[in-house]
Amino acid sequence: MIVIHHNPECGTSRNVLRIIHEAGYKPVIVDYLTVGWTKSQLLGLFAAADITPREALRVTKSPAERLGLLNESISDEDLISAMLTHPILVNRPIVCSPKGVKLCRPSESVLSLIDVWPQGPFFKEDGEQILDKHGNLITNK
Repeated sequence: MIVIHHNPECGTSRNVLRIIHEAGYKPVIVDYLTVGWTKSQLLGLFAAADITPREALRVTKSPAERLGLLNESISDEDLISAMLTHPILVNRPIVCSPKGVKLCRPSESVLSLIDVWPQGPFFKEDGEQILDKHGNLITNK
């Protein structure tokens, strides 16, 4: 089973979801902006992805700066509390699969979480090619 914590307004999140779908998977899609987070859920996701709350903090197009969260002295506990109040503060997408959990930025990083890849060539919505015609990852960008 694949779960994607998805923001439909985010191009990276849309790209990751499209990669998963075109690879033939039917993921569980969690619209975290609508359903929010629980503290245990965030702690579990961050631990499984081996990231800190600071690394998961969305700093652009979010209220992080206005809320004073960019200051390095803000504790992890305070960041988590802010993320619970403002779900948009969690960077996205976070994908869970049998192969692990990852904050999938850039979007092609989701490929490490799936066994089957989409057929190539594959382009992101901005036109950037990430898989060649043989389905191989393009690494010399």
